[in-house]
Amino acid sequence: MKVEEFVEACRKKGVQWSSDQLDRFYRYADLLKSWNEKMNLTAITEFEEVLEKHFYDSLIPFFGMTLEGKLCDVGAGAGFPSIPLKIMAPQLEVTILEPLNKRVTFLKEVASVLQLQHIHIVNQRAEDYARQHREEFDLVTARAVAALPVLAELCLPLVRQGGLFVAMKGAAGHQEKTQAQKAIDTLGARLEDVQQVSLSDGSQRINLMYRKIRKTPPQYPRPYVRIKKNPL
Repeated sequence: MKVEEFVEACRKKGVQWSSDQLDRFYRYADLLKSWNEKMNLTAITEFEEVLEKHFYDSLIPFFGMTLEGKLCDVGAGAGFPSIPLKIMAPQLEVTILEPLNKRVTFLKEVASVLQLQHIHIVNQRAEDYARQHREEFDLVTARAVAALPVLAELCLPLVRQGGLFVAMKGAAGHQEKTQAQKAIDTLGARLEDVQQVSLSDGSQRINLMYRKIRKTPPQYPRPYVRIKKNPL
């Protein structure tokens, strides 16, 4: 995807980029490429691929959505989708949870170089962070982190009642949706929307939107070892 195609695709979804926002995407791509030479952040480093498969892909589920309040990105890795979302919607207060310290170092550098405000990068696992920040967020996101029955227990306790959990999945998304139904019911959410899109290479994206309709029972999330061994 060339820059012109990226700009036009976003324009069709109602997003007009300022020169400052586009510059942030350029600088972010440069940081990804340079840091990837010393640590494993992503297999995708060529700019046009980064533009489509990381930046545009991160934004797809949120076009047309009113983005405000507090966002938590669980297991953000190199910053997807939270950094592109922060560039698109500067008004968001963003918390990024990333358990690997080297990625935290990278994300802090990105936030500094891009001069992003109201962004908190936390070196902590979601199930531990949820003990102090339960049901605090309007929007919780996760992209390519874990199987959905596991992911739901990590993410939904962080979502406030009435808030949204967006699980960004690949081609197996429909299968995971079925497998996670018990977990979604138990944790107090319901499926609101399923978005299926194809990228230019034909790869499938299944984005699942879950609305939090009641409080999560206090025993969740369990310790990660139990979640992994015995998913809901």
